[in-house]
Amino acid sequence: MTSTGSPASERGRSAGQALAHARARSGGPLRLGAGVPAPAGMTRLTRPDSTGHALPVWPDGVTPSLLEEYQIATVPVERAGETRRVLAATLKCCWNDLSVDPWLGDPAPVELVLDTYRALIGRTDDLMRNWARGALRRLHDSAWIVLDDGVVTLGPRCALWPAESHAQLQELVRRLPEPERPELTVVGDADIVAAAVLPLPGAGGRAELGVAEFDDLLGAYDERRRAELVAAFMVVEHAAEPVAEGRFAALRDPALRHTLGEMLARRGRVLIQLRERWTSGYDDTHTAALAQPPSPAPEPEAALETAGAAAADRPPAVAQGAGLGVSERAVLTLVLVHSVAIPRAEGLLPEDSWLSPHPTPVEELRRHTQVPIGELESALRTLRHAGLLAQVKAGEEAGGYVPGPQFHRLTPAARRRLQEELILAAGPHTPLAAAVRARRSAQ
Repeated sequence: MTSTGSPASERGRSAGQALAHARARSGGPLRLGAGVPAPAGMTRLTRPDSTGHALPVWPDGVTPSLLEEYQIATVPVERAGETRRVLAATLKCCWNDLSVDPWLGDPAPVELVLDTYRALIGRTDDLMRNWARGALRRLHDSAWIVLDDGVVTLGPRCALWPAESHAQLQELVRRLPEPERPELTVVGDADIVAAAVLPLPGAGGRAELGVAEFDDLLGAYDERRRAELVAAFMVVEHAAEPVAEGRFAALRDPALRHTLGEMLARRGRVLIQLRERWTSGYDDTHTAALAQPPSPAPEPEAALETAGAAAADRPPAVAQGAGLGVSERAVLTLVLVHSVAIPRAEGLLPEDSWLSPHPTPVEELRRHTQVPIGELESALRTLRHAGLLAQVKAGEEAGGYVPGPQFHRLTPAARRRLQEELILAAGPHTPLAAAVRARRSAQ
């Protein structure tokens, strides 16, 4: 039996914390039960009933806006302009007391947010309303807002706005126009609203910074090298595409790159090299655990001590299917078959590539799946939002879908697993599929 402070116990705790970070990246903020502490490197957002969420914090207070300084593109957001404006309208409706921090604010009716957005852009047509509702859905899926039964409130990610940005946000709220119907009230079943996870009006929440996780690694470096490490960490984690190592000292220098790898390991991540470019992906040791849904409110020891044994990031899911529904997995498989497997078999793609210039037309997806049209469109939307699919145009034609940029983040082992799954899906009765099953059963 090992003692609490034994090396084995510390390794288990570290592995559990890395898995918690990987879960938060793949599935969004972690739900915490009453009194459950946040893992190291996370902020605990505590609600009035003492339950809460845990969100990873960025090292040295740096935010992903750092990528703009290096002119590196982040993962694109569909209809980014509408999404930003709808978030601003939500902030206007939910942040009623500007003397306190924005999160968690007060709940507001969705219709009030839509009216505020309408006043902001000066349009009232149905197309605008559809765009706004799509933006609300995207913001909810990525935890910027919480949407439930016609009620909206600020989501956990709003608590990560740096304190120095609050003055700018306050000025934004003051400048936004008032909605045309400010007297709107919440419309919905009273029992459902009462049981929802939304806070009661006037009830406050608090953000509690957790234990720092990188100080022991970064403290050994001077200010310049520390900044280089943090910049490289943010870039490989948040850039849309792999970045050239020549642009970052922490990727060129083997010693700094080793430290960067240790930083990523504490988040359940690893460095991935693609020739002279680098990105990050999930550590293979956590992939099996990520495929299993976490308990909704884990106990402290279970949250930190349970270590598992991936590919895509959150939002929202891993490429093997964790976090994806049956429809999403079916649609993703069809795109991989038609855009990757078939062109590769015809000699049009290199053996190791999971990206493709050969789009799968929507008509092809409709023809080869029994998924209803509404579910198909919803699945495509989810996969685009996750970065697992990308939509392309082809001249006058409708174009189609190809694998998205998240496939850059596959580790070599994840690439092999995905290759085997594609073989089993595309040709389950072929000799190659039989060989895959035989090898797996022998392990």
